[in-house]
Amino acid sequence: MITCHIKYKIDPNKVAEFETYAKMWIPLVNKFGGNHHGYYLPHEGKNYEAIALFSFPSLAAYEVYREKVKDDPDFKVANDHKEKTGCTLRVERQFMRPVFE
Repeated sequence: MITCHIKYKIDPNKVAEFETYAKMWIPLVNKFGGNHHGYYLPHEGKNYEAIALFSFPSLAAYEVYREKVKDDPDFKVANDHKEKTGCTLRVERQFMRPVFE
């Protein structure tokens, strides 16, 4: 299993717009074989940083998701919302492997 950790630099004046965007992505990840663990928005501290975490069985499964999601109409709606609102300023993605007992 791999977990994708995405760190977003968001416009602090557009947190509501980013939250709308985030809620659009959760079902997309789940629809294409992932397990979304949620988005985490600023509360205390940095008002411009948000994260998302989701897992796939393998990096290969993640790559299949990346190809399939491009053709989904809900992806276009989410991407258009992000572009129109300018709620994200930068995105950093890294893959991690979880450790359990």
